[in-house]
Amino acid sequence: MPSPLFAERPSQQPPQRGQVDALISQTRRLRGDVDAVRRDAAADETDPHARWQRALCDLAVHQLDDLGAHLGQLREGVPERPALREDEAPGPGARDGRPLGEEATGSLLTRVGSAEWNLLTDEVSWSDELYQIFGRSPGKGPMSLDELPALVFVEDQPLLTQLVTDCLVDGKPIDGEFRVVRADGRVRTLHMAGEPVLDGEGRTASMWAVFRDVSELRRSERAVRETRESLRRRHERERAGRRFTAELQEAVLPSWRGPLRLAGDGPASLDAAGHHLPSGDSGRIGGDWYDVLELPDGSALLAVGDLTGHGVSATSQTAMLLGALRGLALAGIRPGALLGHLNQLMEAAAQPALGSALCCHYDPATRTLTWAQAGHPAPLLFRDGTGRALDRPGGPLLGATASGAAYEQAEVRLRPGDLLLLHTDGLTRSEAGLGDADTPGTGRLLALAPRFARARDARDCVRMAVEGSGGTERVDDACVVAARVGGQA
Repeated sequence: MPSPLFAERPSQQPPQRGQVDALISQTRRLRGDVDAVRRDAAADETDPHARWQRALCDLAVHQLDDLGAHLGQLREGVPERPALREDEAPGPGARDGRPLGEEATGSLLTRVGSAEWNLLTDEVSWSDELYQIFGRSPGKGPMSLDELPALVFVEDQPLLTQLVTDCLVDGKPIDGEFRVVRADGRVRTLHMAGEPVLDGEGRTASMWAVFRDVSELRRSERAVRETRESLRRRHERERAGRRFTAELQEAVLPSWRGPLRLAGDGPASLDAAGHHLPSGDSGRIGGDWYDVLELPDGSALLAVGDLTGHGVSATSQTAMLLGALRGLALAGIRPGALLGHLNQLMEAAAQPALGSALCCHYDPATRTLTWAQAGHPAPLLFRDGTGRALDRPGGPLLGATASGAAYEQAEVRLRPGDLLLLHTDGLTRSEAGLGDADTPGTGRLLALAPRFARARDARDCVRMAVEGSGGTERVDDACVVAARVGGQA
């Protein structure tokens, strides 16, 4: 119901019917698209992200329904229809601007009503729609401003009183929301907007207001907030889990990066360095590991490996495997037999897993490298400015075969200045995972031979290997160990 305050203002020309029809068509198409997205959204109620998506779609549908209904009324102009009898209600064919066949979220005509309270004559007029909103029989007549709070939630009554008082006393416009309890017990949320109507002397003569039932809209908004909060909590739990996994992995892997002096201080000693490169995806903390250990007899252990899986499970398996590896190496077990024991351990674990490993034993007295592998890329040997992958002895993946699997050993005599590079397949991105000289990633590492020959120490070689393999951004984590015979150049 328009306010008389605007009676003397020049009226604007109504929009052209064709323009409104175009807007209605656009709104219908957009609603159809949103409804299609809503139907295609995942129906898994246990997934907070899926619930959040559906809640947003429901909210968008409600708002587009309202927009379509407003445009429909704008096209038709001011409705002229007889008042509804008490026993009448909008039929199933009543439209609110949506195309036929679409699911209704409540007609706008039953969600918007108006009222006017005349302060001079105490007359009150309610539109038919307002009776439906409040669930009140038209036969009981409209409610005065004094009676209206009786239907309002006790917690919301002070708000309504303040809105009406500000409007009648100070001439402020009304704009607020409150909850009401209908006669049938249903709770609805109403938005009230209105203004005072002034007489010729500037005093408040009456007050008019438009009530809109926004229950469904607020319900959809609440669902969006709740699912967003649920999604935020899940993300926080995931971040906490990743942080815990990263801290556990940091505690498990060697705390040093190099350079580390091993096997004495002569021409047969080793200058070693290692590094773990995390995945570019913080959610993919894998089971890549490395270790460098000086043994009681003056020899050295060099090892790298990769366990299947990601997260806490893979990291805890890594901790178990590294503990066994160090214990067996300190007991004097050589690489082939050592991998056999690790294979038995992986099979007996409470959570079976597969893994690859490369285990090298270096004897400085003879400069002999004895090594074995379990489905892992071979070491790369760089000598005199060239590089090659060593020939791999036989050895299946850890945990892939029954106990008693044989892991063959290979030996190679090293020279002063030789560089050994051990790595996991995450460094070379090899799909085959064999690390032979024909894979592109391994080829890039072998091409670094001239630069390795000029490197200051093993840590410098590790840095070059990381940069030469594509930098620190990668789809999976990786480990690399460099060891040079004779120490620094």
